[in-house]
Amino acid sequence: MANDENHNALGYPKLACKSPVPSDIEVSQQIVKEVGLLPISEVGAQVGLTDDEVIPWGIAKAKVSLAARERRKDQPDGNYVVVTGINPTPLGEGKSTTTIGLAQGLGAILGKKTVACIRQPSQGPTFGIKGGAAGGGYAQVVPMEEFNLHLTGDIHAVTAANNLLAAALESRMFHEESQTDEALFRRLCPDGKDFPVVMKKRLVKLGIDPSKKPSELTDSEKSAFARLNIDPSTITWQRVLDTCDRHLRRVTVGEGEKETVKSKEKDGERVQHNRQTGFDITVASEVMAVLALSRNLADMREKLGSMVVGYSRNGTPVTADDLGCGGALAVLMKDAIMPTLMQTVERTPVLVHAGPFANIATGNSSVVADEIALKLVGEDGYCVTEAGFGADIGMEKFFNIKCRYSGLKPKAAVIVATVRALKMHGGGPPVSAGKPLQKEYTEENVELLEKGCCNLQKHIENAKKFGVNVVVAVNKFKTDTEKEIETVKKAAMDAGAFNAVLSNHWAEGGAGAADLAKAVDAACKSCDNDAFKFLYDLDKSIKEKVEIISREIYGADGVDFSDVAKKQIEQYEKSGFGNLPICIAKTQYSFSCNPAAKGVPRGHRITVREIRSCAGAGFLYPICGDIMTIPGLPTRPGFYDVDVDLETGDVIGLF
Repeated sequence: MANDENHNALGYPKLACKSPVPSDIEVSQQIVKEVGLLPISEVGAQVGLTDDEVIPWGIAKAKVSLAARERRKDQPDGNYVVVTGINPTPLGEGKSTTTIGLAQGLGAILGKKTVACIRQPSQGPTFGIKGGAAGGGYAQVVPMEEFNLHLTGDIHAVTAANNLLAAALESRMFHEESQTDEALFRRLCPDGKDFPVVMKKRLVKLGIDPSKKPSELTDSEKSAFARLNIDPSTITWQRVLDTCDRHLRRVTVGEGEKETVKSKEKDGERVQHNRQTGFDITVASEVMAVLALSRNLADMREKLGSMVVGYSRNGTPVTADDLGCGGALAVLMKDAIMPTLMQTVERTPVLVHAGPFANIATGNSSVVADEIALKLVGEDGYCVTEAGFGADIGMEKFFNIKCRYSGLKPKAAVIVATVRALKMHGGGPPVSAGKPLQKEYTEENVELLEKGCCNLQKHIENAKKFGVNVVVAVNKFKTDTEKEIETVKKAAMDAGAFNAVLSNHWAEGGAGAADLAKAVDAACKSCDNDAFKFLYDLDKSIKEKVEIISREIYGADGVDFSDVAKKQIEQYEKSGFGNLPICIAKTQYSFSCNPAAKGVPRGHRITVREIRSCAGAGFLYPICGDIMTIPGLPTRPGFYDVDVDLETGDVIGLF
């Protein structure tokens, strides 16, 4: 369909943007109530989804069957575009907003089949500092309340699965401590019951014939089967919840009156069976990473069962399948493997799936969502997917982990920058929540901006190392001057960007991103897919891979590994995990481990304090500097402003 005075390229009424732009939630509610949502089946029909491939989940969203991909497996993929950004600042860069705005520009304005693929937001930042992740202004997913709160329950499923495994681990250690091998085996394998599938997996691992019945095992086989003999000091599996709660970073479990066992060292005296552990935020769970990287239900089942929770006292990895709950985890996650379909304010389709943070996890939406989108849009269409936080974290993991496992090759990377955020990277004064911005950010200051453009230029250089065309989106703010905008554009082009364009999607929707959409279209058409490459080969050592990322992407002088990390590296390489890709957890605010070091820090080193194994998901997880795997809440969290209108039932104050 062609654009006319009253309709966009999709044939729907053109977006009527208000000025000044209302709050994000007001825009969303105005679209829902005054314009109306497109029936979710019609949203899917735009890109060829059939009724049996769309599973309604309420009025505004639906699950998409993986059959949508399988039925189109012979269809050429569309153009694959990743949206990333400079190192984030409290001033905001608008990366999610740009992802949605670009999709609206390509779809509603240029008339190209387009699907945006984004992550489900965690309730941690939603009620903390950052707020939701639906985009903003006239470039957002609607209804934003449903997007930001619960959605279709995938994060809750991840929480349930993760914590079931934690409970299985704790319980197994407790029972092994208080029972003989014979008693353990008798309770695990009651008379008259054959081995279930998950137990047969353990038999195979132990080299025992899985066709045997429990009664046919020798005494030594029964002992090997029943006793995992987990070394508590090697356990890396933690409980999770989807809330920012600093007080759960370190906790002691097993303090109840009934959690006691007879001591082997104290002549049978009953002692507390406790240990120190902690919580992570749900989106840092390996279960979430498995969801993001799985190709189908069978692949997810295999990955979940292969997750390593710790090691036995003889150095053997102990997995979820060893604990007997790999199948149960898959049951909890079976609906979560399907992406959720929603729509933008201009009725273009969005697939929402998975939600790993980029600073403490893989930072990208799911492989299956991108694969489905690429098949649905076809050869001339676009899948616009977002990588979390700055390009040094989210984009690097997108290329080196996600694309490595999916086999997909992106044609362009869009790096989002704002004038005022670059001023902060140039040495601008700190920004405090609730206080007016200082004049450096509201008045023209080209000198400060020029100093900060080094951050953008380093990200462009990094992206080009992977062989993709780079388009810089200068996300417009009302205080930007023409001279400042041209300064950013010139800096981007000097660093080798394919193009650099101003985009005003927040205020104007897809029309404000039309130039960006055209630039991305041109970048994809001129892309040489054979030029795409990874930063490192998997056969390099764990230390070498961490050092390559640190030197090439972060600009570090080197890496310092703690004694704990060195011991873990030795253990992982001995266990056969040395050929996995690397997912570094570090601050998102800087190329260095110091969040206050803006611009492009020089002379810094990356400190690796520990390395966790995510063998099921398929990567190793070095934790660097002071990064925490569960955030805390500020003095005034965002939840103060969130409430419900008791007359209408509308959510208010969400941002």
